[in-house]
Amino acid sequence: MPRSSTLRLLAVAACIAGQGVQVSLIQAGPVVLVGAAVPASRRVTMEAIRHDTWDALLKRYVDGRGMVDYATWKASAADQQALDQYLAHLSSASLSAPASRAAQLAYWINAYNAVTVQGILREYPTTSIRQHTARLGGYNLWRDLQLLVEEQGYSLEQIEHQILRKMGEPRIHFAIVCASIGCPPLRNEAYVAPRLEAQLSANAQAFFADPSKFQYDAASRTLAVSPILKWFAEDFGPTQAEQLRRIAPFLPDAASRTLAESGMARLRFLDYDWGLNDRSANRPSKGR
Repeated sequence: MPRSSTLRLLAVAACIAGQGVQVSLIQAGPVVLVGAAVPASRRVTMEAIRHDTWDALLKRYVDGRGMVDYATWKASAADQQALDQYLAHLSSASLSAPASRAAQLAYWINAYNAVTVQGILREYPTTSIRQHTARLGGYNLWRDLQLLVEEQGYSLEQIEHQILRKMGEPRIHFAIVCASIGCPPLRNEAYVAPRLEAQLSANAQAFFADPSKFQYDAASRTLAVSPILKWFAEDFGPTQAEQLRRIAPFLPDAASRTLAESGMARLRFLDYDWGLNDRSANRPSKGR
């Protein structure tokens, strides 16, 4: 978006903030801001950001498979408002105030997932996030839906590539969810600093236990893995051997033993399912 449009948008946000009014879905051109414009005097460290509201919403609308009941959520004005209020609370974070690495990771992972859900609810009914990610012109949910923090909009692309990936924790790729079946499952609880290590490790184990994301052929010593491991290979290490060592602790026993013995394996990549992680559209049939 042209710089002049960005400045106009932020000027509107600042004006509204000065009147103490919550900002939600302010739009100028393709950019949509969510959250609130919070004066510097009211900003707090990420350690003080509470994720209780987000946690309650996830428990209410996300099942054990990570599927989201978007239809029911969208039908609830109260819970859509609760999500708006949570995003506004995220906007009260200070990016310069000291905070632990765990608190920062939890904040940005929750922010990524909450903004994504907000983006899908805004478009629902839909069958894929890819229907709302125009490459040339037009609205792109990954770029144009932005969380307002310290008078700057942070898109999903920025949160993922410019913030989270630079924090050196590759397990974020088993935690941030782009509303697609090919993504890791959306955890039905919020990430919190005291339990973050356990949450990320559990995510990684669940990811590699899912045959749609990981398969192992002992005869040929071939690992079939999600293309997430191809797209973000460098985050797991500079060489294939180091990447495999990084994921080995989370693999099923047979595959883990193979890597422990030889340090190498053949790799192939599975297809990625861009279908929406929609609970109502993907309910298991009886007997499954």
